[in-house]
Amino acid sequence: MPSTGPRKPRRWRFDWRLLLFAGLFLPLLVSLGLWQLDRAAEKQQQLQQWQQQAGHLDWPQQLAAGLAPGQPVTLSGHYSERTWLLDNRTRDGVPGYEVLTLFYPEEGQPVVVNRGWLRAPRTRDELPPVATPSGKVVIAGRLAGFPEPPVLADPTVGEGRWPRRVQALPATLAAREAADLTPLLVKLSGAEQSGAYRADWAPDIMGPQTHYGYAFQWFSLAVALVILTVVASYRKTGANNDNDNG
Repeated sequence: MPSTGPRKPRRWRFDWRLLLFAGLFLPLLVSLGLWQLDRAAEKQQQLQQWQQQAGHLDWPQQLAAGLAPGQPVTLSGHYSERTWLLDNRTRDGVPGYEVLTLFYPEEGQPVVVNRGWLRAPRTRDELPPVATPSGKVVIAGRLAGFPEPPVLADPTVGEGRWPRRVQALPATLAAREAADLTPLLVKLSGAEQSGAYRADWAPDIMGPQTHYGYAFQWFSLAVALVILTVVASYRKTGANNDNDNG
């Protein structure tokens, strides 16, 4: 039968290597957590500023104030007949296109609007029919960058009738169809927008909640480091530990 003698008590044992490790990494983890909290506060302030601009500034005023990816905008104007079909876009494993249409606001620079995803026909010889609203419409969405081609890829855009199938749409090539084109495009905020297709975008910007989540992770690692350091520093007393010089 196993021995059931008295359990050896534990006591603090100084280990300079363990404390040095914790002393180096604990401030780093805490500083990373604090940095994420600062980023969350900055992002929250930025989002509030963007929302105020979208509600109080018209399109020319927003252009003058400066545009940034992720910024919400509301535009009043009309769609053009010029539409590009961005190829090789899938949803749920189904091939399709993203529909990009030139939009002319009532005032200010024209802008390309990404209206969402549209299922592709069965054969490559066909293009999907694109229904574009006529007359004045009001749309809301967020600014985003143009779909640039990969390095060394052919950036040319086809000619001929509209809509045109493209593999990418750099801003420089889209600008050939409209003078003074806005350097960012607008992604519609949802399927309820005028002219929208399947506009279920993933978030283009990291919101405050994401930064709070990262901060929680860093602080959790800091707490875990402290707990592990304390636990590892308490050892059972006995002959082996008494002779331990490390």
